[in-house]
Amino acid sequence: MAKLYRREEVKQHNDNENSWIVINNSIYDVTAFLNEHPGGEEVLLEQAGRDGSEAFDDVGHSSDAKELMLKYKIGEVVESERRPVKDKTNTWSTSDDSPPQSSLKSWILPITIGILVTIIYRYYFQSH
Repeated sequence: MAKLYRREEVKQHNDNENSWIVINNSIYDVTAFLNEHPGGEEVLLEQAGRDGSEAFDDVGHSSDAKELMLKYKIGEVVESERRPVKDKTNTWSTSDDSPPQSSLKSWILPITIGILVTIIYRYYFQSH
């Protein structure tokens, strides 16, 4: 069973001597990884003592990076302080339920405006 920590405990580990980060309700001691992080230690120190789930997910870490994380996991957030974990499934849909999106639709308005401006421009200069 994983060791459980309160978020208040994690907050105390927020410098380059002792850095803990919460990612998706799991707690990682990344102190030894600071100098090895490909993005630089500053990236980890910004999140030290805090919940870095959103920042971690936004970067889109590789499966190798996620596997490496297991080495640094020291516990989990207590049940009462857990936050919902974002669904990491793709946001695009391939179902036939939604109407097909045509790239032409996104160009109709700009093309129409362009044609109208051209007509008005030609009319104005032909009459003067």
